[in-house]
Amino acid sequence: MTALLLLGAQRSGTTALAHALSRAFADAGGIFTVNGKLPYLLPRWTTAADLAGRHFRADEIAYALRRRPPAGEGADRWLKGVDDVLREAAAAVARGARDPHGLDDGRGTPADPAAALVADIVARAYAPWRRWGDKYNEYLLDLPAVLSAVPDARMVLLVRNPLEAAASQLEWTGDRPWRPRTVEDACAKWAAWHRPWFETVSGLDPGRRMVVGYRALCEGRATGRLSAFCDLDLEPYVTGLRATRPDPGTDHLPAGTAPIWRALCEMESSTT
Repeated sequence: MTALLLLGAQRSGTTALAHALSRAFADAGGIFTVNGKLPYLLPRWTTAADLAGRHFRADEIAYALRRRPPAGEGADRWLKGVDDVLREAAAAVARGARDPHGLDDGRGTPADPAAALVADIVARAYAPWRRWGDKYNEYLLDLPAVLSAVPDARMVLLVRNPLEAAASQLEWTGDRPWRPRTVEDACAKWAAWHRPWFETVSGLDPGRRMVVGYRALCEGRATGRLSAFCDLDLEPYVTGLRATRPDPGTDHLPAGTAPIWRALCEMESSTT
């Protein structure tokens, strides 16, 4: 079962696209969670020290998942299933199981039991669906751990002009203590979020990743390419996406941000 992960810096349009993908996946008998974030949370709460102490923090992970619950079609059912998977894993770890299923298959302890357990939990959490995916912005910050958690993942990186993303961040309301306060800081944060993409994808099969521009998607120029990558007809689901701001161009991009934006645009055009 191949997974699809949607990545993107904050305010890049990922949530809008994720909800479109959620509807498309549901109609095809799958599930696409919006901010499921399980492959991001698990590595942070699954350590070698905890496993050596026979202690898997299922309670902390379950709480983190519900603090801002995932959305999308079937998210409630998925979240309930995750609870069961986490409890089963905690019970297996408590009895000193030497593999994620609590069975000794004769091969001994995996080279990295924590990573093996994380990958097993993610796989079992989505096992009821024949295809699955998830969107979470912070996947960009820890791509090696995410790809270890979902070894067969295919990734879509949605990109938006950093000046547009910055303007949207500055207008963001609510309790967001990590929100930048200036355009310069917002652009610098945008650049920092994308650098791991270049560090990680160079070693991946090009068929497992693609870059899509949000404006191109809103204007219908990327729908066919994204549909082919997802193996789904997305036309009926993405027609409502709209770019709500005028194109700011690139003349005023900070010096440290402009090269990254250009490189992403080149990656997008190379697969058009």
